[in-house]
Amino acid sequence: MSSNATTVLITVTGKDKPGVTSVLFAALTSHGVDIVDVEQVVIRDRLVLGVLVSTENDPEKLQESIEQAMATVGMGVEVTIDAEDGEADKLGSTHVVVVLGQPVTARHFSEVSRALAEIGVNIDAIHRVADYPVTGLELKVSAPDWDDDEALTQAMADIAARSGVDLSVERTGLSRRAKRLVVFDVDSTLIQGEVIEMLARRAGCEDKVREVTERAMRGELDFAESLRQRVAVLEGLPATVLDEVAAELELTPGARTTIRTLRRLGFHTGVVSGGFTQIIDALVDELGLDFSAANDLEVVDGKLTGRVIGEIVDRPGKAKALRRFAEEYGVPSAQCVAVGDGANDIDMLSAAGLGVAFNAKPALREVADTALSYPFLDTVLFVLGLTRAEIEAADAEDGELRRVPLEL
Repeated sequence: MSSNATTVLITVTGKDKPGVTSVLFAALTSHGVDIVDVEQVVIRDRLVLGVLVSTENDPEKLQESIEQAMATVGMGVEVTIDAEDGEADKLGSTHVVVVLGQPVTARHFSEVSRALAEIGVNIDAIHRVADYPVTGLELKVSAPDWDDDEALTQAMADIAARSGVDLSVERTGLSRRAKRLVVFDVDSTLIQGEVIEMLARRAGCEDKVREVTERAMRGELDFAESLRQRVAVLEGLPATVLDEVAAELELTPGARTTIRTLRRLGFHTGVVSGGFTQIIDALVDELGLDFSAANDLEVVDGKLTGRVIGEIVDRPGKAKALRRFAEEYGVPSAQCVAVGDGANDIDMLSAAGLGVAFNAKPALREVADTALSYPFLDTVLFVLGLTRAEIEAADAEDGELRRVPLEL
C-alpha cells in the first residue's frame, strides 16, 4: 500500500439480495481502489458487508459515489475514512470461489460479483485467505442448483481468462478438506525450467531440444517419441553431468513451504515426472517426499547412451503412476490432487479428484479443475482451503517463518 493511500471502510447493511456486491464494486471500480480486505455475513436474510479499500484519490468523492450506488439497491451504508484492518467471519454454503491476484483490484472483484449475480449465485461470506505472495479472497456462495456446477465453473473460467486473476471453484463440505495425497509434476512445476534442456546444454543442443520440449508440452508431439528424440542428443556425455544438473536445480518459489505444510497436515506427497530418476532422487530426499516415478537414463561405462530404459513415464504413464501410489496409500482418487503444467499431465490431472494446472499450456488449462498463473507454488495451498495465517503460524512455531521480498 502506498504511503499516500487512504484506507476506507465501507459497511453495507440491509436485506440480502443478489447483485448488491456487484453494484458496490462497480462504484469502487470507477475510483480505481485496491481491495485490502472483505468481510460478509448473512444472518436471517440480513446482509452485513464490509470492504476495506485503499485509495490515492479523494476519499470524500469515493464516499459520495458509494452512498449513491447503495441507495439504488435500497441498502444502508456507512463509510469510515482512515479505517483499520480486521478479521472476517465464515459461513457454510454450497461452493467456495477462491480469487487470487497481485493485486485484486475493485475492477477484478466487480467482474466476479457481477458474473455470480447474473447466474443467480449469492455471495454468503467473504474473507481474506492470503496477503502474500498474492492477495487471496475466499467467497462462500450459494448456487441455485446443487447438482449442476457447469454454469458457475464456466463463468469463473471466463473471467479468469480475461481479467488477470486466478479463480477456482469447489463444492463446500467434507470433500474439499478430505484430500490426502498430492502428486506434483517436476519440470516447470516443482522446479524452475526443464532438466532435459539443462542436460542438452552440455551437449550443445539446448535450442533444438527446447523446441521439441515446447511442442510436446503443447500436445503437438507424442511425449514418448519426443523424449526419445531429446535423449538421443545426450549420447556420449559423461554420467557426471547428472550430478552437476541435480546440483543446479532451482525450486519454484513456495515449493518448500508447500511440501512442508502438506506434510504437517499428514498428506502423502510425491512426484510423477517425465524427467529422470537419477536427477529427481536427490530432490525427493531433500524435500522428504513419500514417492516418485520418473524415467531412467541408460549409462554404460560411465557415459550416457542416449536411451532410456524400462517403461517410459509418458502421458498415460503419469496417470497410471498416480493410481498406483493412491492404491499403495489407500487413498481414493477423489481425495488425490495432481499439479502439472504440460499436455503430458492431462491424464494425471483427469485421474485426480482435483487437477491443478500450474502456469500451464492451454491444452492442460482446458481440462484442469483449477488453473493457477502466478509463479508461486504455495498458491495451491489456498485452493486447498488453507490460509496464509495458518501456514505462517505453523512455520513460526517451528522457527521457520520468513517472507522473501517479491520482485513485482
